[in-house]
Amino acid sequence: MAAAALERAGYRILLPRGLRTPSGQIDLLAEEGGDLVFVEVKTRRATTYGTPAEAVNATKQRHLITAALEYLAAQGQLDRPWRIDVVAILLASHGPEIEIIRHAVEG
Repeated sequence: MAAAALERAGYRILLPRGLRTPSGQIDLLAEEGGDLVFVEVKTRRATTYGTPAEAVNATKQRHLITAALEYLAAQGQLDRPWRIDVVAILLASHGPEIEIIRHAVEG
């Protein structure tokens, strides 16, 4: 669902499944506008405990940044422009609400 929404928004999906680094997992890897985009996908059925985007707290953000840098170093691409986006999915009764948040995590 997240990959399809990103493709509709003009992203090119490079890895449709997660990738692992020593510090954690990246849900999707994509390209958009010349940037390598690490994508965190958060899905919720309700907002009782906050929105899907709010689940990407400071601790999660640090893990994402570290995982992205580890991937870039392993690929020899530390000079490449990159960013971390979040796809927030709320599985509402009337259908999924999908929000793409560009530059959601500042590295």
